[in-house]
Amino acid sequence: MEKLLPLAEKIAASLIARKETVAVAESSTGGLISAALLAVPGASAYYRGGGVIYTPRARAALVNITKEEMEAIGNRGATEPYATLLANRARELLNTTWGLSETGATGPSGNRYGDAAGHSCMAVAGPQMRVVTLETGSGDRVANMRAFALHALQLFADTIGAVR
Repeated sequence: MEKLLPLAEKIAASLIARKETVAVAESSTGGLISAALLAVPGASAYYRGGGVIYTPRARAALVNITKEEMEAIGNRGATEPYATLLANRARELLNTTWGLSETGATGPSGNRYGDAAGHSCMAVAGPQMRVVTLETGSGDRVANMRAFALHALQLFADTIGAVR
């Protein structure tokens, strides 16, 4: 959290000043993105909610992504199209200014889609859209979780102009 919290504080200040809100749908970060955003005092002013979308069952129940929607993007998680769908769906369901998502393979091995450990896709949906893929090249599960969360928060901060 020592690297995540300062970034989350900048994001919070920016969102509060602009009266904007965010919803989070994360997977392989296991809640670290939400935890960082919620650790900032006053989080209720900008954080509307989030979920760890770790399985197909969670995907259907928490963000209402259908089998047909998955088929339309190649039936694979941990891709830029899926990250974009997650960010948009979180934003829609919680009626927020921004949606932030992350999906990947933390390790020590790859995921069932053939992605190597250290692979993550993250997206920001809202007035501006951004999506990126990160490859750490590491099988260290905890280090990857931290790296993915930090990268997602940095992407969000950059997108909303919270860091200059």
